[in-house]
Amino acid sequence: MQEILIIGGVVVGVLGLLPVIVSLFLRDVEAGTIRLVSWLQGSTAIYRGPGKSKEIPLLTTGTTISSKVLNVDLDITDQTADLDEQGFPQPIKVRVLASAIVSVGDSDAMIKTAANRFFAKPESDQISTLTDLLSSSGRRAINLLTHDQLFSAKTAPRTPRPTLPAVTGGSGTEVQVVSGFAAEDDDDPLAIIIRKACSRELTDLGLGFNSLNIKVVQSEVAEARRRQSAAEAQANADIVAAQQSRRAKEAQLEAERVISDRQRELEQTKASNAALIAQAEAKRQESMAVQRVAELDATLIAQAKAEAEKVKIDAQAGAEAEAIRIRTVAEATAESIRQVNAAIREGGESYLRYRQVEMLPDIAPVLADALAKAKMVTIASGAGGGAAESTMSNISSVIQTVLAAQLVTKGGLLSGTEDGKP
Repeated sequence: MQEILIIGGVVVGVLGLLPVIVSLFLRDVEAGTIRLVSWLQGSTAIYRGPGKSKEIPLLTTGTTISSKVLNVDLDITDQTADLDEQGFPQPIKVRVLASAIVSVGDSDAMIKTAANRFFAKPESDQISTLTDLLSSSGRRAINLLTHDQLFSAKTAPRTPRPTLPAVTGGSGTEVQVVSGFAAEDDDDPLAIIIRKACSRELTDLGLGFNSLNIKVVQSEVAEARRRQSAAEAQANADIVAAQQSRRAKEAQLEAERVISDRQRELEQTKASNAALIAQAEAKRQESMAVQRVAELDATLIAQAKAEAEKVKIDAQAGAEAEAIRIRTVAEATAESIRQVNAAIREGGESYLRYRQVEMLPDIAPVLADALAKAKMVTIASGAGGGAAESTMSNISSVIQTVLAAQLVTKGGLLSGTEDGKP
């Protein structure tokens, strides 16, 4: 039992130490790093992360370097290679702000060189070394470029030169102008020159030039041109704005004119419609007046017809009443005359004489007046009485006639008869 426990403890100890032993032989290589392992015989193995590196303690030596890119900010001030019209140098002072990106080379030889020459320095020395190297190359590049070439690689017109600058190997510090720039016309000339100028120095450090980003290029000429361009742009903008304002004003005036024309046409239409409405109203009033006149005429005609009918009816009624009255009076008169005649026949001469005496006070003055005014000549014949007797006979005849008329008119005899008097 004791032996089993010892064996189990040994197994557990071996299993616990196994990961430690494995970690001593297999080391982690993180991403963005490169692990260099040197063996006793002098060979070096290079492991790029992420991965594992094989190492044996006491038999190998390892070191780790960064494979990340290095960003270096550059602030370069120098003069360009411009010439005046006579061909004499007329340099222009410029300031270039840029950032360069470098990294460890891809080959094993460059990685070893970088580990021994560049990454062996402190980090502050690494950045200062790259800044000095790239700044010196940038100043040499500025000295080889004109102002226009420096400011634009694609749009600015370039001054014709016999050859365009490029740096080739030699002593490593001299810059020579050679052909070959035309093959890289799509790149910025400053970046091309700096890359070719510092390529050997970077290779000596085990580094490679990746890119150069020109942030800004400053110069008094560029500033003046910028101000001029800004002024021209502002002037062009003002011109465009003025033209747009003028067009807008013209469009507004045109719109106002169209609106005015439409309003005038609308007012004319309204006036025409008002005139037509007034004419229609006048015609309507006229027709209503004619209708009212016709209605009045019809009413008057109806009233006249009614009045005529009424007059006709009244006339007929009056005529009938008058006819009835006349017939009644005639009948009464005839009856009175018949009664008088009957009374005369019955009473005879005595009744007439009685009535003559009764009415003598009424007729005597009238007869006297009539006889006074009359101029009568009585002629008596020889066969009868005298003239006086003939006159009296005539007067008596007249009196009898008048008396009879009075009796008939006043209805004395009729009244006396109606009252029962003889």
